[in-house]
Amino acid sequence: MGPDWNTLVQAEDLAAALGNEDLVVIDCRHSLADPEQGAGEYRRGHVPGAVHAQMDRDLSGPLRPGSGMGRHPWPSAAQLCERLGAWGVTPHHQVVAYDGGDGAFAARLWFLLRALGHARVAVLDGGWARWRTLGLPADTAIHPPAPARYVAEFDTQWLLDADGVQAHLAAGGLLLDARAGERFRGEVEPIDRVAGHVPGAVSRPFSDSLAADGRLRPPEELRGGFERLMQGRTPAEVVVMCGSGVTACHHLLAMASAGLPGARLYTGSWSGWIDAPDRPVATGPE
Repeated sequence: MGPDWNTLVQAEDLAAALGNEDLVVIDCRHSLADPEQGAGEYRRGHVPGAVHAQMDRDLSGPLRPGSGMGRHPWPSAAQLCERLGAWGVTPHHQVVAYDGGDGAFAARLWFLLRALGHARVAVLDGGWARWRTLGLPADTAIHPPAPARYVAEFDTQWLLDADGVQAHLAAGGLLLDARAGERFRGEVEPIDRVAGHVPGAVSRPFSDSLAADGRLRPPEELRGGFERLMQGRTPAEVVVMCGSGVTACHHLLAMASAGLPGARLYTGSWSGWIDAPDRPVATGPE
């Protein structure tokens, strides 16, 4: 049995584990402005042995305008399992996901796997940026992995739609919005057609979890910050959201790293919320 990482892994530890037969490294670099940018960066250099996951095709389901599923629909379990098998992943593998640096895109794959019940999955702390800063090896060779079989279903208790979010808020639950503060307040909206936030949500940008070097803040700092917002609630009484259900997963990773696992994801997030024109929209601070 190889390493057993389930939240974060440091670059030095991953470098020492490269070549382990039960390790699969997945490059999740992505740009919302240019969906093919991540694949180009991967071809120019990646962690040796890594495969590449494209956010729109591999880590999201097909777009369904008006469905409430948002810009990055949660994929079906069958779709994700097919991709995992193509990458050589089985339910027993240690998976490490990384992106350009802050972990926001890698956290999407982390939570997808956790929702499938896959325990041994972690995010490379500081991502590709820290890997290169440390002078660790990079490769341009692409070696297709041996296909594997992955069969699992999502535990849907971790996933909410808009109706579930409304019920959650009505019951006194906490809804944390991971977008930048100016987007939450409705001052700017560079992506979606409507600016603002879900009434009753609380702004907590995912960047608040990051230290200056791009790694997550120490667990005790993260725990204190989240507990101040939780105001006595348990993690099970917390739902996270963002623009499309991607960067919100960073909150789930940060909370798990801080010893606060059990929060849930509003999968459609803001882009799904505004699919229904009759849903209320708030602007300004919470």
